[in-house]
Amino acid sequence: MPQKIGLLAEGPRVGIRRFTLEDGPEFTARAGESRSLHRPWLFPPDDTAAYAAYAGRLIEDPTKAGFLVCERDGGGIAGFININNIVEGGFLCGALGYGAFAHAAGRGLMTEALGLVVRYAFGEMGLHRLEINVQPGNAGSIALARKCGFRLEGFSPDFIRIDGAWRDHERWAITAEMVEPG
Repeated sequence: MPQKIGLLAEGPRVGIRRFTLEDGPEFTARAGESRSLHRPWLFPPDDTAAYAAYAGRLIEDPTKAGFLVCERDGGGIAGFININNIVEGGFLCGALGYGAFAHAAGRGLMTEALGLVVRYAFGEMGLHRLEINVQPGNAGSIALARKCGFRLEGFSPDFIRIDGAWRDHERWAITAEMVEPG
């Protein structure tokens, strides 16, 4: 099964692996199929040039780590989880962003995958804290953060510019001490 190659961690139904440029055709097709699911919260690349730039940043920039969520049964790429703004030193923190693709939404795959990424970040990557900034109306993303043990820490008005406007966000976070090993 091609998706098993290069898995960094795996659970019963999904594994996570790094982005590659070769994933562009499948990723952009899935993003195109998922446009109505993602909007107005998320705008993943849905053409070849945009994907190459996006994946290139995740591959090359040491302050970013991108993970593809791959179904273990051969169902392909189910979603993605990125750690952005990674800060080392005394902070050891990163900001998470994620999205499921339409064919995988609502099946619990992202809950499993986010758990894998959190454990990988606190283990292999040596991070201490992960944050999720989510728009208050994005019930699915908030439910995922809550299911995975993140705690609500606050509210930031006009926090991130998305789709041409500054958007309010809730701040959710988890620290290494909050996660059970394994």
